[in-house]
Amino acid sequence: PPPPFILPHSLYPIHSAPFTPPHLQHFRNPCPRALFLLGAMHFDTASTKSPRCANTAAGGRRCFLRKAALAAVALPSLLFPALVPARALGRGGAVAPSNRLTLGLIGASQGMVNLARCLPFSDVQVVAICETDAQRRTKAVRRVNEHYKQNVAKPWGDFREMFDKASLDTVIIAAPDHWHGIMAVEALRRGIDVFGEKPLTHTLAEGRAIVNAVTRHGRVWQSGSWQRSVPTFHRAAELVRGGLLGKVSRVEAGTYGGSPDARPKPADFGKPPATLDYELWVGPAAWTDYDSRVTHLRWRYVQNYGGGRLIDFVGHHVDIAQWALGLDGTGPVKVSGSGVLAKHTPYDTEDSYTYECEYADGLRLVASSELTPGVKFFGENGRWLWVGRGRGINGAATLRASSPEILQADPSVSGLYRCDNHWRNFFDCVKTRRATIATAEAGQRSASIGHLAHIAIQTGRTIRWNPATETIENDPTAAALLAPAFRAGWSI
Repeated sequence: PPPPFILPHSLYPIHSAPFTPPHLQHFRNPCPRALFLLGAMHFDTASTKSPRCANTAAGGRRCFLRKAALAAVALPSLLFPALVPARALGRGGAVAPSNRLTLGLIGASQGMVNLARCLPFSDVQVVAICETDAQRRTKAVRRVNEHYKQNVAKPWGDFREMFDKASLDTVIIAAPDHWHGIMAVEALRRGIDVFGEKPLTHTLAEGRAIVNAVTRHGRVWQSGSWQRSVPTFHRAAELVRGGLLGKVSRVEAGTYGGSPDARPKPADFGKPPATLDYELWVGPAAWTDYDSRVTHLRWRYVQNYGGGRLIDFVGHHVDIAQWALGLDGTGPVKVSGSGVLAKHTPYDTEDSYTYECEYADGLRLVASSELTPGVKFFGENGRWLWVGRGRGINGAATLRASSPEILQADPSVSGLYRCDNHWRNFFDCVKTRRATIATAEAGQRSASIGHLAHIAIQTGRTIRWNPATETIENDPTAAALLAPAFRAGWSI
């Protein structure tokens, strides 16, 4: 693997201590049976080997609640008859609090899609919403609490305060791209498992920092490349890996282009609304004055914060190409491309583009906003396979091939990771500590293609890439674009 990418230590050092359960001396003259059972609740989080009882506040909370529930079963006649509801003990089909994963959400724009996917899970409870826009924050908290019919979710304006004070097992990071690296590494260092929206990060070096942090802290990561969990896309990957096309020599990924056509209005400029913490919204990015056409999703089309559709869809269609070809741990050796920037300010990402990647074995991958959206694999003897979402970005997945026999075949490959719900897969893996279907390494390799394509277009040169060391060869100017340039006061 590439050498660790190390950036300066965070300006916000982490101070954590093991959870300390109540001491027996708090009880006056307990009876011997109560003393024995309460003593069984005492534990040392530092000595346990269970990943669910890690040396974190969340881990200690889970273990304490689990043991408290056991003690409660044995002590109803001694200490608190009729005070513990059945749901707190996991009776009647309910999930006990000790077995329920706590979840925080960062970003209440894109994050609302993720929130809708997670609320139905009975073994997951959303307990924190972090958003710099107070209006969106309040709306998201209201939605959560209405779902649970009780006030369980708390609002936070600053993710650092949420990490400090909320007891989180997991977090979904759906903030703008320029925030992914800092937020993710901070969460991982604190022992929190992460579901991170794609692309993995805003710059390539930040992505490697996340991968290293996942490994260093033993955490579970799921990238938001949810097409891997769609049966049609999984079937396409099976067929390609199973050799139904023979040796694949070329892949075409039709990805989307375009940018907003937002004409300026007087109200777009000036002082940010009182409900928005704009200073924190900009965060580590270069400072720019407030413009309402940039905040809330449209930031994606401004290079200071995002990478346009080019970077956005490497986490979908290009990711499927990498996965189907078994390239989750590597990347191309050459990348070249061209593009046309957005027509209307303040947007400056590629409005249209085409780029080509060459791999060490001669495979070529072409991605373009001019191709039909989807992924097409070209094999031997005229055989091909195409998979896409059908009509539109949210259309039903469709699979086509050069002959019906390909689609009807039973691929020889076996054991390709399968799951039918991307969010459920994440929480299941948090419990089992198994790798997810879209790991941080896979997310890094897919995102790297987009970052390199953007650099190739920006510099107008072919980028020679070493996927083993993740370095650009013989081009210092291009190589300088791999690492983030954070605003003063921020580091990863």
